[in-house]
Amino acid sequence: MDSEQSIILDVTPSDAGFDTSFLEPLGHPVLVCHGPDIGTVCPILKDGCDMVEKAHGVVFQLDLDRPQHRAILKRYKEVVAEDVPIWASVQPGQDDQYADLLEGVDVVIGEPGPADLDGFAARVEASDRTRQG
Repeated sequence: MDSEQSIILDVTPSDAGFDTSFLEPLGHPVLVCHGPDIGTVCPILKDGCDMVEKAHGVVFQLDLDRPQHRAILKRYKEVVAEDVPIWASVQPGQDDQYADLLEGVDVVIGEPGPADLDGFAARVEASDRTRQG
């Protein structure tokens, strides 16, 4: 699998999200999931998720103060392969409050910038190269 096939899953509220135009020219197609609608259960908590199964990296930007969103991140950590990077964008203080949940996850505080995205894309590419070898 080469970097042109390195799919990144962006799990973000519908009113947010990072600039996919930064990653896609680098060869990282981006699938976007806005999380479950209020009053519904996320499919990954019930039956699984096709988008997660395709992902070579997961960018998680849902609100960890919501119990279902914490359950979703916990489930991602359980179902994605160990070499698939998970990156969480959290609000100030959430990194301490949810430190146990965020263990093993790359964390950025606040809105991610181009350097954050570039670093994450490099992690995904490195993971793909390791998987090939």
